Amino acid sequence: MNEAMIKFNELQIGEEIKKAIIEMGFEEPSPIQAKAIPAILAGGDVIGQAQTGTGKTAAFGIPVVEKVSTGRHVQALILTPTRELAIQVSGEIQKLSKHKKIRTLPIYGGQSIVHQIKALKQGVQVVIGTPGRIIDHLRRKTLILDHVNTVILDEADEMLDMGFIDDIESILRQVKNERQTLLFSATMPPAIKKLSRKYMNDPQTVSINRREVTAPSIDQFYYKVLERNKLDSLCRIIDSEQIDLGILFCRTKKGVAELTEALQARGYIADGLHGDLTQSQRDAVMRKFRDSSIEFLIATDVAARGIDVGNVSHVINYDIPQDPESYVHRIGRTGRAGRKGLALTLVTPREMKHLRSIEQEIKMSIPSQEVPTIEDVVEKQKESWKKQIAHRIEKGSNQKHLFEQMTEELMAEYDSKEVISALLQLNYAMDTAPEDAGYSFGETGGAKGMVRFFINVGRNVNMSPKILVEEIAELVGIPGKAIGRIDIFEKFTFVEVPEEVAPFVYEALRYSRINGARVNLEPAKPRPKRESQRRTFQK
Repeated sequence: MNEAMIKFNELQIGEEIKKAIIEMGFEEPSPIQAKAIPAILAGGDVIGQAQTGTGKTAAFGIPVVEKVSTGRHVQALILTPTRELAIQVSGEIQKLSKHKKIRTLPIYGGQSIVHQIKALKQGVQVVIGTPGRIIDHLRRKTLILDHVNTVILDEADEMLDMGFIDDIESILRQVKNERQTLLFSATMPPAIKKLSRKYMNDPQTVSINRREVTAPSIDQFYYKVLERNKLDSLCRIIDSEQIDLGILFCRTKKGVAELTEALQARGYIADGLHGDLTQSQRDAVMRKFRDSSIEFLIATDVAARGIDVGNVSHVINYDIPQDPESYVHRIGRTGRAGRKGLALTLVTPREMKHLRSIEQEIKMSIPSQEVPTIEDVVEKQKESWKKQIAHRIEKGSNQKHLFEQMTEELMAEYDSKEVISALLQLNYAMDTAPEDAGYSFGETGGAKGMVRFFINVGRNVNMSPKILVEEIAELVGIPGKAIGRIDIFEKFTFVEVPEEVAPFVYEALRYSRINGARVNLEPAKPRPKRESQRRTFQK
């Protein structure tokens, strides 16, 4: 049978699980589910190579629930790198086993061990936990693995990165050899391969390629933004999108804190998630995100590990990810369970080469979009504003009397249309930054409509018109023929570029390298009236 055509009702699983799958809203298996579930149900060891967001929890969860009986002892053990992931996996397995009398228990540090011991004594069939806390229970003899017949290592590469290899090996040695071992990992570094050779018996490997990971249900775009105008650009973008729930990614903890504060100050309902939060703070933020009390979750890659919220409509890379794997990992958090998702990336001029390397790795070209103008945003928002104003008028307010005198004074002095227009402008004043992001290059001696730049290297680093044109065209994304006059001297160069792209050229080439040489680029001073002994290249 063609795995791409497999339906859930064709799998060798009980009616109770099929009913739960329908209730969870799954229509057909994802690629990793279509490949992994039959292989796991066959009983052998399986290695699944898949990113977060591909449905891998159900890929091993469905066979686990099918296999587990209602006996009181622990029969399946799932190891995860983080407590957040342990909680989420536990939640999904509870949903899958809704119509079977099976108990699952997440075990992790930071939660009362007494509570966990009590739950284990009452009888649990599936335990999901972090390696450290599992080891703690094994030492206390409060967790018995004698009847475990299935062990799953979820996000194995993350567990190894976090230093859990010794704990994992210690746990595996305490489970009987006659077991089924399943290993799921986004990447397969040598340490994972070594672990599989040591503890797995002739495993079958199932994997999905990146084209399947990035999924046709996820639309991807990037916006070219200026570094100094990045926040304003972000606000324009999110104000012009219909965002149900969004995750915004930053590169650092500091970046998360700063962006969270900036968005909250502008009135967006946002909260941040980073490594410095206590577990109770983290849990509180995630609760608010799950129940849609906040619109935007702002996170680092590390803090976002294990986040699996089904109705995320947008993932926005405020900072471009460090590597292609992180990009795929991030965008996989939207477009879940067949829903449409949108992944947007903000790219500054100095990051364009980095974006190109991501495109090469994922073997697809990410299309660009223009940052919306104020006019675009107002057009998108006006219906919403009208509804809000009408609702306020119809509902009334007990604070209405506070503004009555001011209203009367304004209406007596100005036309009512002018008053309403001014109030609407005030409401949106935060995002009326000038389109050129504040750059004023002044008179540079360029041709009409062009800005002339000075570069502090020339023929001394083998500079040529071809090299400079290619560098600017690639970084700024404009055709080479749009670049104007180029004058190359022994130790410096002048180049003219269109006014509209001048800020991007300035940010892209300033303090960059050309032909391996560190360069500095500055607006040129106006040309002297008499110029002589100049080597000129006219394109």
